[in-house]
Amino acid sequence: MIRTLTAAVHQEEDWYVARCLELDVASQGETLDHALTNLREAVEVYLDEVAQPTIETTPLVTSFQVGRAA
Repeated sequence: MIRTLTAAVHQEEDWYVARCLELDVASQGETLDHALTNLREAVEVYLDEVAQPTIETTPLVTSFQVGRAA
């Protein structure tokens, strides 16, 4: 079964860190593509190993503005 999940990615120095928003799984890579590939593999391993994984509802992800620099 193919399922679409959501990744949040941010950069920490020379690494990209990717986190699945529906599962408690994260990974990293030296490029955005590598981080997402590594996350996909980590999620597949997680789903294979956990008998009844809890998959959270996909959160609404949006942007907003603030009045001063953060």
